[in-house]
Amino acid sequence: MVTLDPLAPVRAALAAPLRRALGEADLDIEDVPGDPGLFGPGSVTWRVHADTPAMLVGGVSSLLLQALHPGAMAGVADHSAYEDDPDGRLRRTGTFVAGTTFGSTATAERLIGIVRSVHRSVVGVRPDGLPYDASDPALLRWVHVAEHAQFARAYQCFGGRPLRSDELDRYFAEVAEVARRLGADDVPASAAEVEDYLTSMRPELVAGDQAMGAVRFVLTPRSSRPADRAGYLAFTRASVSILPDWAARMLGVRQPWPELAVARTVAFGLCRALRWSLGPSPVVDAARRRAAAPPPGR
Repeated sequence: MVTLDPLAPVRAALAAPLRRALGEADLDIEDVPGDPGLFGPGSVTWRVHADTPAMLVGGVSSLLLQALHPGAMAGVADHSAYEDDPDGRLRRTGTFVAGTTFGSTATAERLIGIVRSVHRSVVGVRPDGLPYDASDPALLRWVHVAEHAQFARAYQCFGGRPLRSDELDRYFAEVAEVARRLGADDVPASAAEVEDYLTSMRPELVAGDQAMGAVRFVLTPRSSRPADRAGYLAFTRASVSILPDWAARMLGVRQPWPELAVARTVAFGLCRALRWSLGPSPVVDAARRRAAAPPPGR
């Protein structure tokens, strides 16, 4: 018996603009029956990355944390039009994360190859005079760990069901594969290793002019509509609330405990509402069908 959802058209209308903004419409997933991709339906990575609201919070938070590395921030400032085309940057990032997570192995490898090719031209000199190279394994490690540490923090705070400690370790072990394929080395593969790595990186991090300019840009709503501004501020405050305390202090965005608690409570409710309005992800559904299909010749 098929159960019809009378609100399905409403949910679809609400979901379509956001899914386009996140790059799902740009994702060309190669249909390879029986191919689970890099992770597969039973992975913790699928579970975490399928939670779009939590990923939105984690994505913004990761940008703030990544900005503290002078090499990573200089590469973005010198080679990215993030201020002129923030929506395009969001789509490209969303396409990469969704494609490497839910795409076939061929799709993931193609997207990784594109990023590696782009990285070869992202070289320059930091404001402190030191050179940077986006293909540097150590720099790739920082960008990867900062991103996925904040994805995990966001999921633990705002996701449907927090991960157990062993599941959190599995998540970091799984996503390390993407970092290695991009060219990173010595990638932390457990929660403890991630925390140790972030602690070890603190002497290298700087809240310089480029970083602070990026933080101001990310935290400032661009819409003039009050409802849009309120929603944006709620999500950015939630993103700030899950930063490591030392990172929030460096960036000058540390929240007093009562303000932090309110930000997380409001964001938790917004994530639940957004999760309902988005409904099931077409990309995840297609990936499940592909993984469950019999391979060719069987």
